[in-house]
Amino acid sequence: MSKYVHSPARRKLLAAGALCAATVLGVTGLTAGGASAAEPSKLRADYNGDGYVDLAVGVPNATVNGKAKAGYVNVVWGGANGLGKHGSTTVSQATAGVPGTVEAGDKFGYAVESDDMNGDGYSDLVVGAPDEATSVGLGAGTIAVVWGSASGFKGGFTAANGGVDDASYGTLLALGDFDKDGNNDIAFNSHFDESSSVVTRQGPFNSGASDEIFRVAGWHFAGPAVLESGDFDGDGGDDLAFSYDGMEISGTDVMSRASGRWQSVWATADSTNHALAAGDFDGDGTTDLAVGNVQPNPEADGTYCEDRLGGAILTVYGKKGGKLGDGGDSCTTQSDAQVGGTAETEDNFGAHLAVGNLDRDGIDELVVGADTEAVGTAKNAGSYWVLASPGAGKPFTGPAFSQNSAGVAGTAEADDRFGAAVATGDYNGDTYPDLAVGAPGEDGKGGVWYAPAPKDGPNPPVTSVTPGKLGLSGSQAYGAVLGR
Repeated sequence: MSKYVHSPARRKLLAAGALCAATVLGVTGLTAGGASAAEPSKLRADYNGDGYVDLAVGVPNATVNGKAKAGYVNVVWGGANGLGKHGSTTVSQATAGVPGTVEAGDKFGYAVESDDMNGDGYSDLVVGAPDEATSVGLGAGTIAVVWGSASGFKGGFTAANGGVDDASYGTLLALGDFDKDGNNDIAFNSHFDESSSVVTRQGPFNSGASDEIFRVAGWHFAGPAVLESGDFDGDGGDDLAFSYDGMEISGTDVMSRASGRWQSVWATADSTNHALAAGDFDGDGTTDLAVGNVQPNPEADGTYCEDRLGGAILTVYGKKGGKLGDGGDSCTTQSDAQVGGTAETEDNFGAHLAVGNLDRDGIDELVVGADTEAVGTAKNAGSYWVLASPGAGKPFTGPAFSQNSAGVAGTAEADDRFGAAVATGDYNGDTYPDLAVGAPGEDGKGGVWYAPAPKDGPNPPVTSVTPGKLGLSGSQAYGAVLGR
């Protein structure tokens, strides 16, 4: 039996449908966000410092000022009533002070991350526009930092401009203090000719700072697929995990700059094209790594997760006084007895991951999305799971939820892609992380399902946040990109 079932708080989560209760409320009285605190909360993704985590939804295919696929980021303000009741604001290259010019095909919002990038206590938006044309190249891409403040977003800063055609800066993003100097840095992708790299732009981010780009790792005829940050070596600083894939090579690597230069602290020939997640899944105080929808390297002698029907999640555990992997590993699929659903080809189980200590017991849960999961005869309807680890060597446990589950709002329909993005955050300020689940195919425009943690009993109200309810124009596939 898993820890998830043993804990009373976790039993409450399960009884509540694992954050998927079923009342959809209308959104009324949209405002510019909640009142901001006198001092910023310093919470990650709290852009106005009012003590509520906000949700940034990247909409890279949105039309802005008549320009198709120019893209924007819609920030849904958190507040006492959660997401959708406190309004939203849209940030694009048409927003005053945000770098760049609105152009068709830029895809501003393709990747979105959040953290305090200038040390003022307010979380800032870090936004990739990988198809942005610069003065030196088409598709060079840019990365912008948009400053948070007590009154909302106030201008921005260009963190990186691609220097050649198709460099595609901003396709992938991860944030962390990788050089351990007290300033947050940005890790991202870079492409040139037949080679690709993972690179960093080090903080601080101001007009006097160096904009030099540092290479972490690179490949010929291959490239990075996903990035994640976390303290994987236990030194108190941030490390960088990434997967890569290409012609006859693939893998996942975790690298640290603890010694002043980048070096690997764990690696495997297995990779993922979708998702990595960092969390303490066994509650031992060390950071573990989840590799979602793990893919084997056919050129390697061995592989993790031999059973991969429908998708498998590899979890690699840290250990006190040791390094990542010393705590063992485990594989989780829908074929496992205590995992909801049935393993089927092309489910993409584990393609989208988020982490949160949802019951505040000191042990992180893993939120899993599979947007191509069939529900009955509805293809690509999508599902999600809230899973808990019973420890290394054992698969995670937890139920599956779709829009056909009892008490879940809506109806599972083909191509809804429910679970295409998942995120956690304390959006209503009750100190318990809540859950956001994207469904970019819903009703042709998309939406986000928001559920507060059921800390006070089962079936808390669930709010559907959609472009129509927020009064957004030009939106396409809303919910495909959720910031952290």
